[in-house]
Amino acid sequence: MDADPQLHTLVSEEMSRQRQTLEMIASENFAPVSVLQAQGSILTNKYSEGYPGRRYYGGCAHIDEIERLAIDRARKLFSADHANVQPHSGAQANAAAFGALMKPGDTVMGLALSHGGHLSHGTTMNASGTFYKAVRYHLDSDTGLVNLETVARLARQHRPRVIVAGWTAYPRTVDWAGFRHTADEVGAFLVADMAHLAGLIAAGVYPSPVPYADVVTSTTHKTLGGARGGLVLCRGSLADRIDAAVFPGHQGGALNQSIAAKAATFHLAGRPGFVGSSRFVVNDPAVAGIHATVLAALVSRIRVR
Repeated sequence: MDADPQLHTLVSEEMSRQRQTLEMIASENFAPVSVLQAQGSILTNKYSEGYPGRRYYGGCAHIDEIERLAIDRARKLFSADHANVQPHSGAQANAAAFGALMKPGDTVMGLALSHGGHLSHGTTMNASGTFYKAVRYHLDSDTGLVNLETVARLARQHRPRVIVAGWTAYPRTVDWAGFRHTADEVGAFLVADMAHLAGLIAAGVYPSPVPYADVVTSTTHKTLGGARGGLVLCRGSLADRIDAAVFPGHQGGALNQSIAAKAATFHLAGRPGFVGSSRFVVNDPAVAGIHATVLAALVSRIRVR
């Protein structure tokens, strides 16, 4: 960035801020050098609408190999039937999942935003709440927990097409099997949003939703600590629907540099060092002397007040 001193100064100042402060935002992380190198590479120069072997532009042979590598690594890392690595963000991944499984006007059920859910799970301020009818479940006011009996009762009442398990601000373990049972009871698809948990799941220190959910969405930059972007995993029977919902349903050209950076992310997440650091996050998350269980209870209770 030597040719643009003003921009160079701003980026340098942000680098200093990141190096000199203790970051407490749970959804932020520090991307490894290999990820930064891929994301800032010449791959940004190439247009590649479509999928490997089915592009709308020529000259994509190497791009195809890179995307296949990212797909294979994601599938292996999470033991998934199918992976789509093209979503530009977690919200785009959710939009594609909804588009693949629902028609406009269908009902989606997710945790209320004010109780720790995400705006892309059906809030009126987001397209998901414009195209689909949203039903919200809430945390129990006494325990601060998701009450699966309440979720099941709402599901029987509203018969949603999609039930979303997973959230953005709820520090408890998700009962994926319980959500699966409710989805089966009412004939709904189960979408698991593991954006904030993906790194812990990849490391095997948090239960995986993959065996239970029809579709799993995620980001790749939070606890995975890698490239900023999105990811969709799904059962093999839904692969074509998911792919079509991502492109051309919700996006145009893929971001090749980001897909390469995701490939680097998945590679690093499978190494012993990543597993060790993730185990530390789960086993030693005490803050200011507060035991993790007490802290989690405090945070989730605050959500329902």
